[in-house]
Amino acid sequence: MVERRKYPRVKKNLPLKISDDEYDILTETKNISGSGVYCSVNKPIPIMTKLNMVLLVPLKKNRNKGDVKKINCEGVVVRSEQMRDNGEHPYRVGIYFNDIKEKDRKALVSYINTAVKAGIRT
Repeated sequence: MVERRKYPRVKKNLPLKISDDEYDILTETKNISGSGVYCSVNKPIPIMTKLNMVLLVPLKKNRNKGDVKKINCEGVVVRSEQMRDNGEHPYRVGIYFNDIKEKDRKALVSYINTAVKAGIRT
């Protein structure tokens, strides 16, 4: 099977806030790549919904522990599904980054590459 993704995807739980004009949802990523995230949410979000997002990415270990980079970006829901028996967050959505600053994407990809080198993948 040939990998079609431009960026590697890793299983990481990072704090995430998604919002639009009607709601704010605090959640965390299930997996993440340089092009998008997959996460659980507490309400259905239709495909093609445009969202504002705030993602907190840990900085490299040589800095102070607990330092994070706050990434503000926009995304579009490209996958939406209801999960059975998933408690408070019975829906899962895949969100494609359609507007992210290149320096923020580079920081995110650097974090993901560190995880890949450590053997963490989906």
